[in-house]
Amino acid sequence: MLRGTSMTMIALGVASLLSQSAQGAVTVLGNGLAHTCYAAAEFGGGNAEDGIKACSDALEQMALPVRDRAATLVNRGILYSRLDEPLMAIADYDKGIEMEPNLGEAYVDRGAALIVLSRYDEAVQDIDKGIAMGANRPQIAYYDRGLAQEALGNVRAAYEDYKKATEIEPDFTLASSQLARFRVVRHHSDGT
Repeated sequence: MLRGTSMTMIALGVASLLSQSAQGAVTVLGNGLAHTCYAAAEFGGGNAEDGIKACSDALEQMALPVRDRAATLVNRGILYSRLDEPLMAIADYDKGIEMEPNLGEAYVDRGAALIVLSRYDEAVQDIDKGIAMGANRPQIAYYDRGLAQEALGNVRAAYEDYKKATEIEPDFTLASSQLARFRVVRHHSDGT
């Protein structure tokens, strides 16, 4: 039996997650505004608003291949998430997924934004899809799904997701701090 769940901890976990530098930027190769957008989402250097401007300029001014256009939308969504604008982020993730439905990171990132909006069932569905598609940072996907599962009252599933995140990335402090809140109680087969 697992004990220890707290909506405050979930909210803090989501806030911590969204404030980290990069959560799943989709790579855009080459030079130019689309690559600048990617770098802002991936490495978190500089101001998120400047990154959003670079993304928007790339989308408006550049003739991007479909995959790069979808990636740029997802990357801009990441930057909107950092500014605590989940609706704007989701709008970009939706457009990116519509253009390129095979971007696993887009589903994981949209799932994180859905958690912020307390839309936990939808978040789990998106994150499941991102994991199945081979998201580049599965430890983050499992961590996010753990937050959503815990909010839904699925404490065992949350524990397993946090545990899986730390198995993938042993130094992932967000997941290990979530695990530290749990106490595992084992029952003997004789009922004691």
